[in-house]
This record gives sequence, C-alpha cells and structure tokens, in this order.
Amino acid sequence: MRSAQRTGRICSRASCRSAASKTLTYVYADSTAVLGPLATFAEPHSYDLCLQHSLTLTVPNGWNVIKHEPEGESAGPSDDDLMAIADAVREIAQSSSQENLPQADLQQEIGRRGHLRALPSN
Repeated sequence: MRSAQRTGRICSRASCRSAASKTLTYVYADSTAVLGPLATFAEPHSYDLCLQHSLTLTVPNGWNVIKHEPEGESAGPSDDDLMAIADAVREIAQSSSQENLPQADLQQEIGRRGHLRALPSN
C-alpha cells in the first residue's frame, strides 16, 4: 500500500485524513462502480479512498461493483522481467553499433567509451 507521504494523496471522503490506497471510478452509462489499485495520477472524475472506506463502499441500488485486485504486492514487472529487458536492449545496441562501423575501423579501434572511440593516429 502506498502512503500519503509517498503519493501526497489522501482519502476523498469528507473529514478523512488517511492515506489513499484505492481509486474509485463510476461508469454511469453501465451503472457500475470500479474500485481498483491507487491510480498513478489523480483524475478529476475519480475518487481516492483509504483502505477502510474502500472496504465499506456502498453503491446505489441496482448498480454493480467491480473490484480489481492485482495479484501479489506489485502490479508492475518483476526484477527478472526488468533485467531481461535491459539485457535485450544492451545486446541489440551492441550488435547494431558494430554493424554500423566499417570493418577497417573495427580492427584499428584502440578503445571505446559509450558513443566515443579512440583511433590510432597515423
């Protein structure tokens, strides 16, 4: 659960000063209330709720409530996913930079640092 200090967002209910942990959005055309994890950005047509108010949520008669609970603590990619993406990007960047150099430059290159390279003076 994110804290109010971290997101700067508190519960939208009157007189509640607890940290927001869920976001409530209404779909009026479908008579549906959607309660999910705290949205990344505060939206003008949604409500941030603390844990207590999200548990005691009531909606008008005839309305449906959809509660979206992400699996696990983190809804984002795992550390392994991020490392696999980083490795793939490095591999592609390395292979494309070597393909762009003429073969003569590859043999004469003394050192390389990022996008700069040192060539021997003739």
